[in-house]
Amino acid sequence: MVLKSDKNLSYNLLKLLEENPDINQRQLAHELGLSLGKINYCLQAMIAKGLVKAKNFKNNNNKLAYAYLLTPHGIEEKVRLTFEYFRHVESQYEILLKEVESLRERNLNDASSATKDAEAGVKS
Repeated sequence: MVLKSDKNLSYNLLKLLEENPDINQRQLAHELGLSLGKINYCLQAMIAKGLVKAKNFKNNNNKLAYAYLLTPHGIEEKVRLTFEYFRHVESQYEILLKEVESLRERNLNDASSATKDAEAGVKS
């Protein structure tokens, strides 16, 4: 299951379509953990924005099916979302790194204080 924020959903949907253009909406819904209606709504919005193009073809059972192809604009959007995600992760990493450093300093100070207290107790 993937995160369901709009940006993450867009990225994951574009990624799945790029990797497997002949995937159907039911498979997309299953992969993303979303309803079929939500997938249909998102695909229609992406088609309207010019990110995805749907092409008709006949599948093995002679039924009409669609291939969802990323347009050049869709590829650009996927790249933009990828970089945006990496910038977000990098900023989160920096915040966590500072927090870890702060905790290490606090632990060292606590350990140093405990050692001094123990030494003072032995001298008394």
